[in-house]
Amino acid sequence: MARYLDVHPENPQPRLISQAVEIVRSGGLIAYPTDSCYALGAQLGNKDALDRIRTIRQLDDKHHFTLVCKDFAQLGQLVQIDNDVFRSIKAVTPGSYTFILPATKEVPRRLLHPKKKTVGVRIPDHRVVQALLAELGEPLLSSTLLLPDEEEPLTQGWEIKERLEHVVDAVIDSGDSGSDPTTVIDYSGGVAEIVRRGMGDPSRFE
Repeated sequence: MARYLDVHPENPQPRLISQAVEIVRSGGLIAYPTDSCYALGAQLGNKDALDRIRTIRQLDDKHHFTLVCKDFAQLGQLVQIDNDVFRSIKAVTPGSYTFILPATKEVPRRLLHPKKKTVGVRIPDHRVVQALLAELGEPLLSSTLLLPDEEEPLTQGWEIKERLEHVVDAVIDSGDSGSDPTTVIDYSGGVAEIVRRGMGDPSRFE
């Protein structure tokens, strides 16, 4: 049975944020709101949670997972990024974008795209997520909460609790989230390629 945490969207209660982080640190899987839509989150090296996300979303090994970072200091430890790409990403960050980049050795091998050795990274513009990341002190392994055979992600915490309470360990509800996933930009080839159009304005990368 998933724990239900009703967190204020503007002033997240430290006690509830600590409870969510403790669940993550103890190997749990959480559903949490972002500046785009709800996502599934777990600790970076948690293989069991990774497998649970794959099962819930029915993902194959070519799916790009996302490492959600608090700031560029964290992001820079996880991906290789040159100055031009850095400036392009910095201009829209924090925001509703995910960037696919070559991973560093800090990223567990099982999270990488099997052929490209790339991973997705993002810095969200959402107070609850920023509070989670600050308390956790490390990036969060994440994946959009888009269920198989459904066209749109889930957007309401109570509905997620009802539908997923036996497959996640906690649901953080801070009101309705957006209904679009992030815009995904692939920089692994050195130039911007729009992989998915979502919440973030893709026009500056065209």
